[in-house]
Amino acid sequence: MIAQVIQGDYYSSVDRDQVELHTQALICVDQQGIIDRIVEPGDRDYAGIVQQAQREGRLIKAADDQVILPGFVDMHVHAPQWPNAGLALDLPLEDWLQHYTFPLETKYRDPAFAEQVYPTLVQELLNNGTTTVLFFGTIYNQANLILARECMRQGLRSLIGRVAMDNPDQTPAFYRDESSETAIGDTESFIHQLTDLGSGNALAPIPVITPRFVPSCTDETLRGLGQLAQKYDLPIQSHLSESVWEHHYAIERFGKHDAEVLDQFGLLTDKSVMAHATQLTAADRQLVKKRDTALAHCPISNVYFGNGIMAVKELLHNKIKVGMGTDISGGYSPSIYDNIRQAVMSSQIRQDGVAPEDQGVADSRISMKNAFYLATVGGGKSLHLPIGAIKPGYQADLQIVQERFQQVTDNADNRFERLLYQVHRDDVRHVLVNGKLVK
Repeated sequence: MIAQVIQGDYYSSVDRDQVELHTQALICVDQQGIIDRIVEPGDRDYAGIVQQAQREGRLIKAADDQVILPGFVDMHVHAPQWPNAGLALDLPLEDWLQHYTFPLETKYRDPAFAEQVYPTLVQELLNNGTTTVLFFGTIYNQANLILARECMRQGLRSLIGRVAMDNPDQTPAFYRDESSETAIGDTESFIHQLTDLGSGNALAPIPVITPRFVPSCTDETLRGLGQLAQKYDLPIQSHLSESVWEHHYAIERFGKHDAEVLDQFGLLTDKSVMAHATQLTAADRQLVKKRDTALAHCPISNVYFGNGIMAVKELLHNKIKVGMGTDISGGYSPSIYDNIRQAVMSSQIRQDGVAPEDQGVADSRISMKNAFYLATVGGGKSLHLPIGAIKPGYQADLQIVQERFQQVTDNADNRFERLLYQVHRDDVRHVLVNGKLVK
């Protein structure tokens, strides 16, 4: 039974290098919010489907100067940091965490503060065409559940992690788990609480095991979280080789890179998503590939805190899963569009180098098609969800965007590049999740 028909021009990735334009296609969505079929203008039943959908009030038609795209998948958002977006990005990572981030996150001890912040965050993400988000929460379960309720209320697909952080050497006394037992016990409680909260809801949030990163956690907590992930067969998220400081911290403490540390504790799996990865060595990349772990590319944030540029093209060439993240608030913008553009720019810098004595890394530049793939299909594959593409069997998570201008002589590729470089928040006119209008 077809519940909704969306008509218009749409782009969707075929693979990491190819994007396909379908002109005036019908995206037929069933009652579960899944794309049942795509009907092209030349198909025999095209006109009949349009007429019936119009008659029954089930047709959404994109205007001639609008384009349908898959909803974006944001692989890395620190939900509690939204009020700090754009603040203190000139500081080193460790100073920024201690003086800005941790003091803000402790405010979520008060549920009223979460109630104030999270509705605006969820709305802003949807307004920018993002339909699925992998969230870091706080150490406070009640605040994390408020975030989950808000995602379901507004229609945002979400995965949410209760942050674990108990290492007294790297976390402040005013904001950390009292012990490893607390970190593990409260994480397990959150798994059950979130599962109960989402029971029966089509957009039930998925719980995620979330060690903040290696410096924040004791060995006991890392080990316990790995065991929880195995026990409940859950996704895992953390940071991996985020900066020079974090990279060297793991070496000094463990005598090995943080990829090996996470793997040692069972936290590098095919359901893991690790953010940043700007400092990966060839051996690290090989381990990530062996474990089929996904990486979240956060290009804006990496400019400020990454001390490097992720080797996106090399990772894709080696068939490592890569998606896109905004990294609020290390990234100032909640827009995946902004991060897509920065991903292309940063790759050009990686290829060309930054000074006469730095000749860069050959063949590093990615295309707009590559970046779009990361933001859509790459995210879906990384999260093991049928999202990020417009094709039968996938969730009808879509955005309808306004073209600023279109040249009559544009071919499909030119039109696509112009669109991706120029779309901003106000150009995202409609957003659908599970085939239902949420903007």
